[in-house]
Amino acid sequence: MEWYLKVVRDNYANFTGRARRQEYWMFVLFNFIFIIAVAMISGFLSSFLEAPIFMGLYIIYILGVIIPSLAVAVRRLHDTGKSGWYYLVSLIPFIGGIWLLILLATEGDVGPNAYGPDPKKPNTEEINEIGRKEIE
Repeated sequence: MEWYLKVVRDNYANFTGRARRQEYWMFVLFNFIFIIAVAMISGFLSSFLEAPIFMGLYIIYILGVIIPSLAVAVRRLHDTGKSGWYYLVSLIPFIGGIWLLILLATEGDVGPNAYGPDPKKPNTEEINEIGRKEIE
């Protein structure tokens, strides 16, 4: 749940930097659970109260998470060293979705890359600098 809140609250429209696999896939998992829950609740309320206005809950939720979903996917691609534009690979029929899934499941680059520092490891350059200062 922390990962979902981190994406939605802290990085709502942040398309820069890198996202770990755990951050991306935990967001996808909780987002899927919430979509199912909102769809069931709005469907139940719509049929029980015979008012289709409750289907708007589902649409509002979907519209509310489009931006963070794209942002975390772009940051995930950045972690693998790819541009966020690789997300458009999914538009290629048949193979595009599979290729994107493989890119999103691939382990990120070790160490810093063009998109930022490694989110898995602390800043080792800073630790090395501390060691050098003590030696001198």
